[in-house]
Formats: sequence, C-alpha cells, structure tokens
Amino acid sequence: MTLLTELKYELRPVEKGYANRTLYVNLSTNEISIKPVTEEMKQKFIGGKGFDLYRMWHGLPKDRPVKWDDPENEICISSGPLGGSTYYPGSGKSIVTTISPLTGIVIDSNVGGYFGPYIKFSGFDGLEIQGKAEKEVVLFINGDEGRVTLEEAQNLPKESHILTQQLTEKYAVDSTEREKIRVSVVSTGEAAKHTKMSCLNFSWYNKKREWASSKQAGRGGIGTVFADKKLKALVCRSPRVNAKINNPAGPEGKNAGKQHNLEIIENDPKQNEMRIVGTGHLPEIMHEFDLLPTENFRFGGHQTLSGEDFPYTREVWRKIYTNTGTGADGCWIGCTIACSHISKGHVVLTGPFKGQEVYVDGPEYETIAGCGSNWGVWDPKIVLEANFYCDTYGLDTISIGTGIAFVMECFEAGILNTDITGGLELNFGSGLAAMELIHQMARGEGFGVIVGQGIRSMKEHFTKEYGADPQFLQDIGMEHKGLEFSEYVTKESVAQQGGYGFALKGPQHDEAWLIFEDQVRKNLPTFEDKAEALAWFPYWRTWFGLNGLCKLPWNDVIPPDNNENPQKPLKLADARAKVPKHVQWYAEYFSGVTGIQSTPDDLIKMSERVYNFQRIFNVRQGKGLKEHDSNFPYRAMGPVSVLEYESRTARYDTQIKEEVGLDPSQWSTEEKIKVLREYREKQYSELQKKVYERRGWTAKGCPSIEKVKELGIDFDDVLQVITPYQ
Repeated sequence: MTLLTELKYELRPVEKGYANRTLYVNLSTNEISIKPVTEEMKQKFIGGKGFDLYRMWHGLPKDRPVKWDDPENEICISSGPLGGSTYYPGSGKSIVTTISPLTGIVIDSNVGGYFGPYIKFSGFDGLEIQGKAEKEVVLFINGDEGRVTLEEAQNLPKESHILTQQLTEKYAVDSTEREKIRVSVVSTGEAAKHTKMSCLNFSWYNKKREWASSKQAGRGGIGTVFADKKLKALVCRSPRVNAKINNPAGPEGKNAGKQHNLEIIENDPKQNEMRIVGTGHLPEIMHEFDLLPTENFRFGGHQTLSGEDFPYTREVWRKIYTNTGTGADGCWIGCTIACSHISKGHVVLTGPFKGQEVYVDGPEYETIAGCGSNWGVWDPKIVLEANFYCDTYGLDTISIGTGIAFVMECFEAGILNTDITGGLELNFGSGLAAMELIHQMARGEGFGVIVGQGIRSMKEHFTKEYGADPQFLQDIGMEHKGLEFSEYVTKESVAQQGGYGFALKGPQHDEAWLIFEDQVRKNLPTFEDKAEALAWFPYWRTWFGLNGLCKLPWNDVIPPDNNENPQKPLKLADARAKVPKHVQWYAEYFSGVTGIQSTPDDLIKMSERVYNFQRIFNVRQGKGLKEHDSNFPYRAMGPVSVLEYESRTARYDTQIKEEVGLDPSQWSTEEKIKVLREYREKQYSELQKKVYERRGWTAKGCPSIEKVKELGIDFDDVLQVITPYQ
C-alpha cells in the first residue's frame, strides 16, 4: 500500500443514534473532508437512504442528468439512527446509493454486514464518495485512532472472497479473533469491470468458523460504479461495540427490543424457521402457489416435481446450510432472526476454483429461484456454484438469474444459436453453460459480456444484430426501467405488478412485497384494497431503509394473537395493520433512541417524505414519470405464448368468462391471449391512476406541489424540477 492522503479527526461518541458528521472523499483530487449533519437533515431525511439522497441531491450537478460513469456520480453509504443497536433484532443494515448503470436513476440497495454500523461508531453517519482515482485505491476508516487514509493498492487479489480475508487480517490490530471482528470490508470482483450488474460485498468476521462472510448490496450495478471509480475496497475498523455505543435517549427501545427478541425466539421455530433455513423456506411456498419463476417466468413452478421430489424444500436446505439454528450466521450482533446462512464444503464444479472446497454465503431465496428454477435448473449444486462465483466475481444473482433466463428463452426461440453464443447450448436446464457465461463476464470476453450489460441492452442488441422481433423481446424480457425483475411470478397479482412497475428504482420487491399478501394470504381481495396497499406499503418499507433496519423481524415471525389483536382497526391494505404490535414497538424503538416521541403515523410520514423526494430525484434525472412506470413487460401481467396459456387453460378461460364477460369456448388460443391481454393491460393502467391519486401525484406521475408543501420539502430546487409536470 502507498499512502496518498490522510485525515485525522476528533473521536466523538454517538448521540441519540447520530454521529452528527458525514465523511466526504473525492477520488479525483484525493480530498478527504468532514461535513456536518444538520438538524434539518435529521428531521426531514432521518438517516440511511434519506441521508444518501440528500448528499447526492446536493453533490451531483443539477443542470443535467448525471450518467453512472461521470466522475461527479457518487456512492453513498449510510446506516441510520437505529442502526448498530445490539438489543433490537435486525439493526445492522445500511443503504448504498448511486446512479445505476442499468437504469440511469438512483439505485438503492439494502445490505447487512458490519460496515454501516462500524462507520457510525467510527464517527460518521454516512460516507459520500465522488470522483475517480487514477489507480486502484483502498479507503481505510480507522475508528480506533480517528484517522482516514486513502492508499494506492498494488498486487491485491481480484477475487472478492480472498481479498476480504486478506484485508480483514491486514487491518485488524493483531491477528486475534476479537480484533478481526472489528474489521469490515466492502469490495467487488473482476466482473465489475466488464458488466453493468455488479454487486458490492459487505463483510463481517465470524469467529466460530474463522472466516469473513459477506452480504451483498446487489441491485442495479453498484459494484460497476465502484470499479469504475477504481475503488478496490473500503475498510473500517470500529471501536469495540457494546450495548450502549448508540447512546439512546431512553429505555423504551430496549424494552421493545427485549419483547421482540423473546417473541422471535419462541415463535420462529413454529413458523418460518428463519434461524434454521432463512429465506430458504420460500421456494416450496412459492412453488405450491404457482409463484416460483420457472423458465424465464413462463411458469410458476415445475410441471411435475412436487413433494419430496421437489429439490428446493426447506428440508433440503436444512441439510446444506452449516451451523443452522445456532445463531452463528446473523449478519449483525444480537439479531435473533439470524437468517443469513453459509454452506460449507461445496466442491466447485467449474472455473478457476474447480475441485476446491469452499464456503458459500447462502444461498437465499432470490438466488435459488433466479439461478435455479428460472433457468429450469433443479440441482442445488448448480445454485451453490452460481452463488459462490457471483459473490467472488461481484455479480448480482438476481440480474444474473433473470438475465440468463431471458437468454435461454431466446436460444430456444431460435433468436440465438451456437454461432452467436460461442458454442454454448443455452437451453433451459443448461446450468453448466450458464456458469460459463458467468466466467466469461469475469474474464471480460465472449458472449457473457453481452449478457452482462443487462436485458434492456440485450433487447436492443438482439434486435439490431440478429433480427429479433422487438415486441416479442419486450414481452418476455423481464426488466423494467432497465432493472431485471426479482424472483416472483406476478401474472395473477396486479398488486405485485404495481409493486414492481411503480417501484422507484425498478422491479425489486423491497418497496412493496405484496405477492404473499395478495396470492398466499388473500388479504387484498378487491381492486381498491390492492391500490390502497400500494399507497401504504412502500412508505412503511422505506422506513426501515432510513433507520438501518432489516424488514424481516417485522413480518417474518408473526405474534400468535395477531389476527385478534385489538390494536388493529385498519384494513390490511394499510401496512400499519399487518402486524400492529410490531409497528408500535418500532415507534417506541425510534422514540427511545432519538428522543423524538413518535407514533406509527409519524413513521409513515418520515418515509413518505423521503419516498417522494426520491421520485423527484428521478424526475431530475429525466425519468420518474408515468411514461417510465408504463411499458411493462407483458409476461409480468399474463401469458405471452400459446405454451404459457395452454399450461393453465382452465384458469385463463374462466377469467375471460368471469372477469371479461366473454365466452372463449370457440376461440383459438391466440385469440384468447389477445383478449386477456387487453383486459390485463387496462387493469394495470387503472391501478396506476388510482395509486397516483392516493399518493398525491399528478396524472403525469409527478409529486404535486401541494404534496411537497405538505411534506415540507418544497425547496426552491425541488419546485423547479416538478413545476413543468403539474
């Protein structure tokens, strides 16, 4: 390492959840400086994603849309006032934001691991990185000594999992286990230099297995921006963590945390077993309800596999995951959900590590569905293989899963052939061929590089170079706004269609994961309920990203008396009504840490303000209007092909009779598809209108002047952006 520049700063304790400073680094000029956190920032933007957006809004040029590879683009990382608490489950999250290479708008990604809390305990509520270095650099935040250094990196490993181990060892005070725990590393891998769907790995050291595991900030190509800026890694060494380090204002949060922890410990074994199998419990549920993406979302599950023959049950993962049920895999200290799992002993099948036995961080549901069923692959070993290499190469398994599934359908449709793919037979089920595409992305060669640019780019390329029908590609290419869909089949859920289509960053389920409420629990029976849910759920779910929290403790372990809870006067379309006891606990938690007495309604208002601000940021970027929420791929709404329709003929015929009011008995399948399509596209448009009205947005999809005044964000530069769209 060669020291380029350093900053020494005064160490201060956290006060009521805030460090009250943010760290700014410009890689072009080697500037390192400290910016104050103002009272307005705390009151209106709270923390986490709110602070990230505030810094980017003021840090990026305002006279033009900023491109992802402009030096002015920023990467911002922040936890939040509740982030880093050790007494409340799921309090170790942070949010990463940047302008996405895939979408051209703000992408935000929620991630575990220790880095977010550690930078706060080291003195900073957030990290703002701008500019581009000339050579690869490592930024080191030393929270022990009050020192930040920017160092030129030489001869460091290109594989993220090896790099993480080496830097953990290097920056620990000594080689003892308790010192390694104090180090967290953020890095990406080689594929970040050649693709637009690269992720960041956020580490934490696990002394039980003597290994630094990672969680991923996966979505939208954040790792691609990281590599473009020639960042090799971010490293933070934190002061020693204890239960008082967040310095809460009062005891309310601790009391609520104790109750929530006890509830999880008692009820998780009886419900989803998050501590044992994490999100690995979801594939069999999604498969049972015809919601598991299979063969590029054509189907909701395997046509014949079921029961004990289904390869992705929780029993399968129970045998594969290591240390299940011990709490060894929690991605933050004290989290009783402890849903993050590792698979030890996978013998690598392909690529540069072939034959070696490795750790795999996961897999989680999205990877199982994306790189398993969506490829038509029903072998856990392939899923583990894809998981391992995507992590070490720095690739988002969701975009990889959905992107390669699209390629496989194009191959089977005759749009692609082995001359184009370099000899790869990319039929559904070709897991090893898919792995070769992933290796090509890391090497920067072959057809894999084309795939690594994302589905939107592939649609243009396949049309121009191979004469593909652009409408067919639009219908089956599961991306929106440029971002690949996360892994849920939404044909029968107009609520989840809206959850994807109206999402600020593109079709990611974290804003409005309504598929379960709509299709499994049947809690949104009417069209009005679905529209109402789309008004409430994104606000509530945004709140977790403002505060450094994981959403899973909120609703993945439910109080046994939840359905009879007298605190639940609201309709289930209102997120506050889903688990009202937990929502009240979160209000007490926020009040206890910050000293700002808050009700559940106050929490919603915090989120609504930031949510609307991000929408306006998208408008400033030249997007973020109704036209950008439209042009939804039809496969997300209904059957594109005869094969899809005829796999569920009885279902679709009945819908035409009962919902459209026509008799399809004498029609051809093509005629049925056309009629059903007209009906479902009209439904989506009507839902769009109703949701905009409920959110206080104009018919063009822009927050109204009245709404921004109500929310207190009617700043001059905000009004200047939105006035043309009123």
